[in-house]
Amino acid sequence: MSEGASVTPAAPAPDSRIYVAGHRGLVGSAIVRKLEGSGYGNLIARTSKELDLRDAGSVDAFFEAEKPEFIFLAAAKVGGILANDTYRGDFIRDNLLIQLNVIDAARRHGADKLLFLGSTCIYPRDAPQPIREDYLMTGPLEPTNSAYAVAKIAGLEMIDAYRTQYGFNGISIMPTNLYGPQDNFNPETSHVLPALIRRFHEAKVDGAEAVTIWGTGAPLREFMHCDDLADAALWLMENYDDGQMLNVGTGEEISILDLATLISNVVGFEGDIGTDTSKPDGTPRKLCDVTRLMNLGWRPKINLEDGVRSTYEWFLKNTMVSS
Repeated sequence: MSEGASVTPAAPAPDSRIYVAGHRGLVGSAIVRKLEGSGYGNLIARTSKELDLRDAGSVDAFFEAEKPEFIFLAAAKVGGILANDTYRGDFIRDNLLIQLNVIDAARRHGADKLLFLGSTCIYPRDAPQPIREDYLMTGPLEPTNSAYAVAKIAGLEMIDAYRTQYGFNGISIMPTNLYGPQDNFNPETSHVLPALIRRFHEAKVDGAEAVTIWGTGAPLREFMHCDDLADAALWLMENYDDGQMLNVGTGEEISILDLATLISNVVGFEGDIGTDTSKPDGTPRKLCDVTRLMNLGWRPKINLEDGVRSTYEWFLKNTMVSS
């Protein structure tokens, strides 16, 4: 991708009209909390029922009426390995439509800046580790989430193309695996960390003797609390106007088996942990190189154990699962 043409630097003011697309999701809700806590009081939000971002006409009418100046594009169709592999058509269609409609409307209606949230699943399955931003499109994708990854790559290219052709101030960040309040704990569609929280909790409640996790437990993953991601997103919206996409993560990793052990300890499950090697592991290792972001001056603040503990507390208070 190109470095991008010159754009007009822009940073939100306390009264700027700020639209958070996907404000009820894991990332969007964290961004709203961060904005409100930082004194931004003119926030615009619509539920998916109020505004279907897959519908170009509805999105155009919304931008015409509301004229948002700064946009956090956190809306997306997301899920874990099972959901990504099962609903490939839904994942590529819905994400392409959301990105196309929102980015294009933002440009046409004169928005000052848009922050696009991608995903580190865009990188090649066997990319060298840690994964640097310039490894994008240097090898085959992980097959279990390739449809989602291709959609996100298209979003990156659209931001880059609009910057170079129109001078549109779009910036792109690639978050690592996220977790926290408002996460999806559905066993059919959730990512690994919230899925394990729910499974260990249910095993504890049921008095189960063991919990079996998918795969060997050997894959290494990086996990970042959504409030850290929101902090980085707002910091970049306020301070960053470059065309170079940025990885956003902690720079630390843990094996799935060690993660399961950490979660079982937080939950208080006292049984055994087994592995099912007939199930897929997914990508063997996925660690962000966050050198570029760190060199700009931003740092994460929430360690994994504290983040898991607060997420479990939220789960107990906000789900229908018996505690």
